[in-house]
Amino acid sequence: MYSFSNRIAPPPQGLAAPPPFSPPLPAFQVGPTGIRRCLYRPTYIWLFNGNQFWFFPTFVGRQSVIGYRWSRFGWFNYIIEQRQIRSFQCF
Repeated sequence: MYSFSNRIAPPPQGLAAPPPFSPPLPAFQVGPTGIRRCLYRPTYIWLFNGNQFWFFPTFVGRQSVIGYRWSRFGWFNYIIEQRQIRSFQCF
């Protein structure tokens, strides 16, 4: 995981804050390859290292997912390697 702020455009204008809750980890585990259906939708991500956060994916490549991660300061550019994703849920 790393920020890639110098090559990604700023978040789309009008992109609202994500929902004000953290969903529970699904009982079933979802592999990272299906995340393509979450493009341009608020998505909650759980990583194998225990981190979890709101993400707004804008591109799904062969090994990584590019988009915006939410922090209390707003959206910022972010890249996740698909092999790090334990589960996800789109909204």
